[in-house]
This record gives sequence, C-alpha cells and structure tokens, in this order.
Amino acid sequence: MPTFKTERAGYQMTATLQVIGFDLLVVVTGGSNPHIGDVTMVTAEGTPQTVRFPSHDGRFHKDDFISIRLATALQPHLTGSCTVTAGIHVNQIIKAQIAAAAPMTDDLAHQIIAWLAAHPVNAARPQYYGKDEQPK
Repeated sequence: MPTFKTERAGYQMTATLQVIGFDLLVVVTGGSNPHIGDVTMVTAEGTPQTVRFPSHDGRFHKDDFISIRLATALQPHLTGSCTVTAGIHVNQIIKAQIAAAAPMTDDLAHQIIAWLAAHPVNAARPQYYGKDEQPK
C-alpha cells in the first residue's frame, strides 16, 4: 500500500492508499493522537457523504474538513468509489497549525493523483445477471 506524507507547522499528516478493485480507501492520520474522526464517501458523479464520530470530550470530530477536501480533489480521477477516513489531532493546536491543514491536504491529494496516474487501476469488471436471468 502506498503511503504519502506531508509536514508543515510542526506536525505531519500521512495518507495510506488501498486500491480495492476499482475502489479506493484512503486513511489519513496525523498529529499527536491519530484516530478515525470521520468517514467520507464519494463516487465520480456523486456528492460526498460524511459521517462524523463523537470525540472523547463529547463534541464531534472536525476531521471532515480534511476528508471532504481530499475526496473532492480525488473525485475527477475515480474509476469507482472512494472512501476517506481522517483523524488528525494536534495537542493544544494553534491557529497556524489549523491553517496548515488545507495546504497539507492538497499536498496529499496531489501525491495520490500522481500515483494514480502512474498506476492506473486495472481490475476485472464484475459480471451480473441480466434482467431475465437468475442464479441456477
């Protein structure tokens, strides 16, 4: 599984890519306490859909800023679906570190898009029964 990294403002974000058939799974983590804060799903033509998970203090994670941004950047390059999980926590984060999240996400997106261009998804197409066919 290819792994992509970016670092700014004193912390690192990592994206691990798994190609599953025509679909992509991207796991983005980083900071001092990596976790899974949300899941965003998208297809080439669809609108991203996100589920945010509650954090340990009862509020909801805000990692969807990263997962939606990344999923939207990858969307024109998809051959199937794409699921992005994101979980970055920086203890006592400062405004400069918050501001760095957008360009860091864009950097990961550019790295993944370049990798996909160099490694086109090549999977067997699934076969389905026709309208009037049933399993034997």
